[in-house]
Amino acid sequence: MKTSTARTAIRGKYRPQNPEKYNGNINRITYRSLWERRFMLYCDRSPNIFKWSSEELHIPYIAPKDNKWHNYYPDFMVNTADGRIILVEIKPYYQKKYKVNKAKWKAAEDYCKKHGYEFKVMTEKELF
Repeated sequence: MKTSTARTAIRGKYRPQNPEKYNGNINRITYRSLWERRFMLYCDRSPNIFKWSSEELHIPYIAPKDNKWHNYYPDFMVNTADGRIILVEIKPYYQKKYKVNKAKWKAAEDYCKKHGYEFKVMTEKELF
């Protein structure tokens, strides 16, 4: 793992303490920031989280940069103990207004509405 400035991602592999809670391949759980790692720890340890996954779901969207179809992989899909399914994106607050992110998140909101899920973008303001 390499250290870097606040705006540069730190990557690593996450090994869940409760692998039965992970919905996907536990050998491919990768975090791209310490914020994502912190959320993984929360999902893994929280009794309020029944199942969780990281970048296992893809949602097609049209990117504004080239007007072509791409796949968006939300950071997390969380099944809560009270029966909700929430897609969660972890992003620094300064990235909330990027056009590409807005296109991805609109596709995620539409997907969630269609399936009865929730979609949340969590920044440092919600995480800390």
